[in-house]
Amino acid sequence: MAKFFTPAQISEFKECFSLYDKKQKGKIDSKDLITVMRCLGTSPTPGEIERHLQVHKLGKTGEVDFSTFLIMMHRQMQQEDPKKEILEAFRMTDKQKKGFIQASELRAKLTTLGEKLTNREGKYAGRLS
Repeated sequence: MAKFFTPAQISEFKECFSLYDKKQKGKIDSKDLITVMRCLGTSPTPGEIERHLQVHKLGKTGEVDFSTFLIMMHRQMQQEDPKKEILEAFRMTDKQKKGFIQASELRAKLTTLGEKLTNREGKYAGRLS
């Protein structure tokens, strides 16, 4: 997996992984997999986690070693496309299908998520491309 990840990424993954390695055996419980992956910036669904476990013939009560975890992270990162996901979220908000959303609506949604836009940022927000 070293060919897919930088040493810095592997180090970050190992650090997060080890936080959930409760028995300090180099393995995490399958039930913690979704949390660890999300902590590292991916957004797997429960169904995706289940598929990762099935591919590696692991049950929901099994354990995942770090090498298997790296393979799962690689596959998860390959299938996620943040730009596409963001664009799709905007399209779902664009109820009139005009390629725009109101800046006030964007500001309200981002504020709900804990983000804040300055007036200047809000002025340029809301256009789908």
